[in-house]
Formats: sequence, C-alpha cells, structure tokens
Amino acid sequence: MMGLDATRVRAVVRKELRDFRRKRSIVATMCILPLFFLVEPVVTIFLVTPSTSGAALQKSLILPILYLLLIPTIMPSTLAAYSVVGEREQGTLEPLLTTPLRQQEFLLGKATSVMIPTLALSYTLFGVFLAAVRLFANSAVASAVFHDSPVILALLLLAPLMAGWGIVVGMAVSVRATEVRVAQQLGTLASLPPVAVIILLAVGVVSPTFSVALEFVVGLLVIDVLLLRFVSGMFDRERLVTGAKAA
Repeated sequence: MMGLDATRVRAVVRKELRDFRRKRSIVATMCILPLFFLVEPVVTIFLVTPSTSGAALQKSLILPILYLLLIPTIMPSTLAAYSVVGEREQGTLEPLLTTPLRQQEFLLGKATSVMIPTLALSYTLFGVFLAAVRLFANSAVASAVFHDSPVILALLLLAPLMAGWGIVVGMAVSVRATEVRVAQQLGTLASLPPVAVIILLAVGVVSPTFSVALEFVVGLLVIDVLLLRFVSGMFDRERLVTGAKAA
C-alpha cells in the first residue's frame, strides 16, 4: 500500500458517494434494511421483565445487543458486490481504468466509499438503540445494558471490522463476477461467516469479555488486511476492460 496517492483515493470516494446519492434503490436499501435489524433488539429490551434475576437478565440482554452487529455485517456486502461489476455493466469502468489510477487506489477508494455510509448508519442506529433504552426501558433493564461494557465495547469495535469483511469479500466477488445480480447474491452469502461469530457470542459459546472482544478485533483486522491484499492480487485491469485475461 506504499506510494498511494491520497488525492486519487479521495476522488474515487467522492465519485462513489455521488453515485450512491443518485441511485435511489441503493439509498433505500441502505436506510430501510438496517431499520429491521434495529426493531428486534428494541422490542426484546422492552419485553424483558425487571423481575428477572441478575445473571438471567444479563444473558437475555446479550443477544439483542449483539444482534445490532448484523447492520454493519450485512449492509455493505451488496454495495461492495456492486462496486466493480456494476460500473462494468454501465460502461463507466473502462474510462476509469484508463486513467493513471493504480489498482490499490481504485480498490481502497471503493472500499472507503462503502465503509463511510455503513459506519455512519451503524453508529447512528447504535445510538438510537441506546437512547431508546435509556429513555423508555425499565430502569433495571437500562442499568444492566449500560453496565454490560464488554458487550457494548465489542459492538463499537467490531462494527468497522465486520463491515471490512463484507466489503472486501464483496469486492472480491465483484471483481470476478459478470452480472450484478449474481455478485450481490454471492456477496450476501459471503457475509454469513461473521454472523456465525455473532451467534457464538450471543448464545454464550464464546464469553463476551474485554479480552475476547480485543482478540476478535485483532483477528478480524489481520483477516481484513490479508483479504484486501488478496483482492488486489485478483484485480486484472486488462480482463476488466477487454474481457480477456492479461498474458
């Protein structure tokens, strides 16, 4: 990643964000789908009875909180899967690839443009959830939620890394796919492994402690970096432009 031109990366990011705003279907998907992942945790929190004992109360609150991680896990996969093959179908990829833009700059700009709205919406909904708990949930339930610091820490730290997995894998699919619909379907399937991690944390197979959260953060960070390098190696400018693999 050395020698990257930040100006070119920012240009790609600005272009992508403008494209997102022009495509109403993308904006609708980004705004509406995550709301469904917010409803279940809020409803669950309000249904928890304050008479529940301490340990049982803590266990019943872990699942709805970690359920919020599905927002940054699933949301970016569709956008990332569209990033390359979508431009190819529209005929806007060839002019972009004939510029001096390096493949690392191209991929980093694409990934960043997906990461920005993903994290903005994810953290906004996290804030809405915590505000709803503080303002409307029973005081005993609200106190238990805000005192469960390892789970909230995992929520905040894992969000960008879960999103990173979905983005990088989605872009890998997009680089190889020839149709947008196929790329988006495969990108959604590729987001399932992180969902398994969320399930393990939620059901208690893996205890959501501070050290566990830190280990997951470090592990996902390494995986995301390695996957980004792998996608960069898959990127074949000539094949994307002409349809034929470079000699």
